[in-house]
Amino acid sequence: MALEFEKPIKEIQQKIAELQKLSDKHVEFDPEIKKLEQKLEAIKSKVYKNLTAWQRIQIARHPKRPYTLDYINMMTTEFMELHGDRLFADDMAMVGGLAKIDDEHVMVLGQQKGRDTTENVKRNFGCAHPEGYRKAMRLMRIAERFGIPVLVFIDTPGAFPGIGAEERGQAQAIAENLRDMMQIKTPIIATVIGEGGSGGALGVGVADHVIILQNAYYSVISPEGCASILWRSATKASEAAEALKLTGEHLIKFGIVEEIIPEPLGGAHYDPTQVADTLKAAILKQIKRLKALNDDDLLEARYGKFRKVGQFIEAGQKAS
Repeated sequence: MALEFEKPIKEIQQKIAELQKLSDKHVEFDPEIKKLEQKLEAIKSKVYKNLTAWQRIQIARHPKRPYTLDYINMMTTEFMELHGDRLFADDMAMVGGLAKIDDEHVMVLGQQKGRDTTENVKRNFGCAHPEGYRKAMRLMRIAERFGIPVLVFIDTPGAFPGIGAEERGQAQAIAENLRDMMQIKTPIIATVIGEGGSGGALGVGVADHVIILQNAYYSVISPEGCASILWRSATKASEAAEALKLTGEHLIKFGIVEEIIPEPLGGAHYDPTQVADTLKAAILKQIKRLKALNDDDLLEARYGKFRKVGQFIEAGQKAS
């Protein structure tokens, strides 16, 4: 699947493939293929190194992009999935369980999207219900009890806004997670691997160290939702994406995330193993750092991190 801005790249790749087929039939096209390959690399570099915020969002939503379970399978061993919130149901949009990352025992959890229509219906397109957030908190409590770190993979357009979800306390479930994650006495490391939409993402995003992949985004609202409110038209989503400052570079500046993991040209789906290896190394480094802190220092640092988000200086004031 080629995104709109990737079409010039795909056209050259198709020409190269056609010439390579002809070359297999004893016709010499090596010089032409070499020229096209050089042209391809130049265009790829130009396109992918100058992406707009809206183009990054399109890559974050790419259907071939690795999802939570993909990263769990690539980065961990001995994964044992745990189910249910012990109150209502097992939300398949939120997955989690015990695993090992190298020699470290961890609790991993995150939103899971589907690869096809059937799985997307089963996973509710990665939009968790209140029982999903309650399951996530149950797993974090287990991690706290046994003193093992929590690894969170964030990838959701937002929490599910349906009537049933609201009747079962969607807003309360997210609010309780925000409160309780601030007090969990074990290291929490969150990574935005694709979409980081609204309270649905923040409901499992209160972490000691927040990482974002290069082409992921983290925002209070989707660009389409923002455009519908401000311009009364979702067609202004690209303008909203720029205004929301939702890419890693802006989020680092604002203190919302601490680290950006680079992706190969085109996105994580071009080389998932490389991205998983880089992310794994970053997570292991943070586990080692955070485990060295005692509980009081860990919670104080987590609280201070989020208290700093959103600071501003009024006109006429001097920065302290």
